Amino acid sequence: MMNARRILRKDERGIASIEFALIASFLAFAFLNVCDVAVYLFDGMQVNNATQMGAQAAFAACDLNHLPATTNCSGLSSAVTAAVGSTSLGSAVSERSGSPSEAYYCPTSGGALQNVGSVSSAKPADCSAAGEPSMKPGDYVLIQTTYTFTPLFPGASVGSLLPATITDSAEVRLG
Repeated sequence: MMNARRILRKDERGIASIEFALIASFLAFAFLNVCDVAVYLFDGMQVNNATQMGAQAAFAACDLNHLPATTNCSGLSSAVTAAVGSTSLGSAVSERSGSPSEAYYCPTSGGALQNVGSVSSAKPADCSAAGEPSMKPGDYVLIQTTYTFTPLFPGASVGSLLPATITDSAEVRLG
């Protein structure tokens, strides 16, 4: 019996298989994480692309004669919806509630845009409210989108820890 134990302790034939199984499981876990994070990043880029396409569609659908666009441009909503659904994610990317929205904005001295009025009221004569009285306000349309991300390997990767909702927004000046 003692002799059999010594023989088993010296036998190293299965060691490589055990080491490979440990390393392979680590590599599989890393691969699952890389896949989920890559899909998340790709979906984020697609949501951004869909949002930008929606903003471009708003610009293309509504000319200066139809401003404010949300009330005077009949094709705005359908053009934006079609453009937002034009990416590989399709209709899974949707417009957030209240999108598209429109308002008058002026640049501040720091270069940021400041809301100076709603399109439901009269257009401000200048940008005094933003500290730039020599400038005229612009008519901007805001497109906001949302997408729900589902990890490929829930519970087996960090994909479940990533935010489930991917959102984006884009503004375009119409006039």
